[in-house]
Amino acid sequence: MKAAVYTRYGSADVVQIKDVEKPVPQDNEILIKVRAASVNPLDSHLMKGSARLLARIMLGRRTPKITRPGVDVAGQVEAVGRSVTQFKPGDDVFGSCRGAFAEFACDPKSALVLKPPNVTFEQAAAVPVAAYTALQGLRDKGKIQPGQKVLINGAAGGVGTFAVQIARWLGAEVTGVCSTRNVDMVRSLGAGQVIDYTREDFTKGRQRYDLIFDLVANHSLLACRRVLNPKGIYIGAGVLAGLSMIGILAGWITAPVLSWLVSQKFVMLLARRSQEDLTVMRELMATGKVTPVIDRRYSLGEVPQAIQYVAEGHARGKVVITVAPKTP
Repeated sequence: MKAAVYTRYGSADVVQIKDVEKPVPQDNEILIKVRAASVNPLDSHLMKGSARLLARIMLGRRTPKITRPGVDVAGQVEAVGRSVTQFKPGDDVFGSCRGAFAEFACDPKSALVLKPPNVTFEQAAAVPVAAYTALQGLRDKGKIQPGQKVLINGAAGGVGTFAVQIARWLGAEVTGVCSTRNVDMVRSLGAGQVIDYTREDFTKGRQRYDLIFDLVANHSLLACRRVLNPKGIYIGAGVLAGLSMIGILAGWITAPVLSWLVSQKFVMLLARRSQEDLTVMRELMATGKVTPVIDRRYSLGEVPQAIQYVAEGHARGKVVITVAPKTP
């Protein structure tokens, strides 16, 4: 089978499409015939060995231990191990499975659910990591209540487009922050107010928010504190954007210290894969409450270009890899 592979750290051009052995599922594994996958900024960061010391301690000092990029996947169950009872061959599924940029994927730590019939494989593949981040940030860490004012910084990105819709579903009054070209799109997703960051700095405005969901980390915590209500919560999910080791450590150290000193709460989020959250997203998509936003589609042979495009930081919503022809 064909799969995207990289064996050394570097930019997107270190990725090659190679013929590799088709995996065989172990007792607790599911083999997926990949129909679509989606790109996350983390794919590029891990490939570069960004935050070099930190990443390479975990992932390999000289050469990467993880050589197959891609996590978000949608496709059909090709085969299952003897211990698998939840799925059967032919089922349409989506979720998290490492090595998703390939014709087939198999991962013992995969988290999968059935795909809704009214959702395409491309739409389903756009969901997992972005949805984990949005749900766990807004619902679990932010504990949104109906009627609260929520600001989403980075509302037009992969996580942001889900966050706007999920915040509205949770009953919040949403303000999105994005560039000029994305204002109409963010408003169409449910944001009551949209701030064009090229014209206005939200940290200098008069509006106060119950929750700031920061996916960009382009303002200091003190600047964001200025526009938080006295008991407001700041959730930072963009501290890995630059993946400088100093920046990562500063955010994770500063947030709890600042929370201890002031009345507001500052939290840094590291999302985790969750089958329960995928189930929530399945229902939201099936009922039309959330619709994934797809910016561009690439073929499996164009994985390096797709990763490079996402790494540039201007994607609107998600970027999808179409691996096999779509089925009805």
